Amino acid sequence: MRAHDKVAVSALRSTLAALDNAESVPVDEAALRGVALEYAPVGAGATEAPRRELSERAVVDVVRAEADERIEAAAQLTAPAHADRAERLRAEAAVLLRFLDGSGAA
Repeated sequence: MRAHDKVAVSALRSTLAALDNAESVPVDEAALRGVALEYAPVGAGATEAPRRELSERAVVDVVRAEADERIEAAAQLTAPAHADRAERLRAEAAVLLRFLDGSGAA
């Protein structure tokens, strides 16, 4: 049971990171280069921007992409020496797909 928990924790942590990245606001590189030091924002939180709010569909797409990525990576690990890693990737994908099916929400 504990091994399964480690697989679930690993899958969920990386998926939460992917969701966090998807919520980030794109940075305008030109605007960053064009600001003179004396005009740079100063103070705690001065450069903070509100995060994007993902729709339910976007969240599902990110989770599905994470599961698909694991399935594809497992399919590429064909050498017997990588069997354990491939199985772990398939187990992580299964955890994520259970959440998409609605049976993993707790």
